[in-house]
Amino acid sequence: MATSCQIWRPDRGRCFKTYGIIIVLFMDLALQCVDGYLSSPHVGQEPPYSRDAQHGPVITSPVVPAAASVTPADEESYTAKCPSGGLCSRLPADCIQCNYQHNCTYRKPATFTCKPKKGVHCIGESGHPQTNFSLSISCQFCWQLDPSEYRCSNSTNCMTVSCPRKRYNATCDVLDHVHCLGKRRFQKRLFCNWTGGYKWSTALALSITLGGFGADRFYLGQWREGLGKLFSFGGLGIWTLIDVLLIGVGYVGPADGSLYI
Repeated sequence: MATSCQIWRPDRGRCFKTYGIIIVLFMDLALQCVDGYLSSPHVGQEPPYSRDAQHGPVITSPVVPAAASVTPADEESYTAKCPSGGLCSRLPADCIQCNYQHNCTYRKPATFTCKPKKGVHCIGESGHPQTNFSLSISCQFCWQLDPSEYRCSNSTNCMTVSCPRKRYNATCDVLDHVHCLGKRRFQKRLFCNWTGGYKWSTALALSITLGGFGADRFYLGQWREGLGKLFSFGGLGIWTLIDVLLIGVGYVGPADGSLYI
């Protein structure tokens, strides 16, 4: 390419223009990666407890939560979802009070003494009403549960397509039928994972067929890049080819930071 540029002087400007477009595009990719890394100082780091608490006993000191006074409004809120006359061991966690001792071994079966809350009635295995019963659960805190056993809030204000991937602080609540130690509502740092309804197949098809006119970028909400491709005829075809590759591997995504569907 360099030799041909020296022989045909009229084409020398075209060679420089082609090289310039390629350099600018790669510099843009590098800057996006650096910006994503600097804006995500905690990416790749789990909270200290998630690394250390996976082995051995959870807590060796017995801690019993103090019984809180129940107001009539609170009693009405939990009794509405508590079945009456069912097995005590099948009651949701919000319907019982347990004397949790935290001196058990992580993920080992542990038995605790529980009783139904005020206004909740249940029976034992024998069919007789019970005021106290034993509950066997796995010894682990609520934030140590499997992700399928709790539900977390989903943020739509973070970028899911970034280099590296970004995280957000989510508020998680344990499902009613799952029993665990500690607070049933906790904070967890999760990867951004939401969608705005953009289809990857549509974006790729537009990039292949009408990418020279910026249709793929316009579809993804990136109108500045779309105008750039439109007035430069897809960067003389080079920008179009690069976008086909970037959209194909999922690096270029919607402008709102959501995932493809």
